[in-house]
Amino acid sequence: MTSLLSIPNILTVTRIFVTPLLVSFLLTSGHERALLGAALFLAASLTDALDGYLARKKKQITTLGKLLDPIADKLLNCAVFIALVELRMAPAWIVYIIIAREVLITALRVKALQKKIVIEASWIGKLKMLAQTCTIVLLILGRNYLGEYSLLGKASLWFVLILTIWSGVSYVVKFIKSDPKNLPVSQQTTIDPVISSLKKA
Repeated sequence: MTSLLSIPNILTVTRIFVTPLLVSFLLTSGHERALLGAALFLAASLTDALDGYLARKKKQITTLGKLLDPIADKLLNCAVFIALVELRMAPAWIVYIIIAREVLITALRVKALQKKIVIEASWIGKLKMLAQTCTIVLLILGRNYLGEYSLLGKASLWFVLILTIWSGVSYVVKFIKSDPKNLPVSQQTTIDPVISSLKKA
């Protein structure tokens, strides 16, 4: 029970509960309070780095944390992207692709956990998350604060789209290759004892 109430897990759960409040603020505050909206989103995003750092430093890495942390990240970004579509700050079709990718990868991640397959996070995926965060901030600020540099947000969104597709395909390929059923027979005989030991653990 103590591990479930660890500071990293509390930060992750807080990020989940803050998401609808942030979206509501963005949709109702108007353009004049965009700076505060961007600051709130950035603060929520920074809790991701903070909970990961604390989990490693305090050795409080839990199965619940591993499951909730990526869900919290995707929920926050996807929800804010949807709000930006509603505010006409982002094209709907690009956001649809981003959300579809996140849903697909989350489903594959759950399936991988069920099969006791560990797929390490790739640098492409990490870069995608960073790019999403920066892009959302740029789009929220928009013309009110960036002036002639407001196009940076739209250009960055295209970069996010490329990384979204690239990282999605990369993860699917890793998932397929890591499934024991798709390995050559010689490799399957090597990995079977490992899987058996995991099941007994």
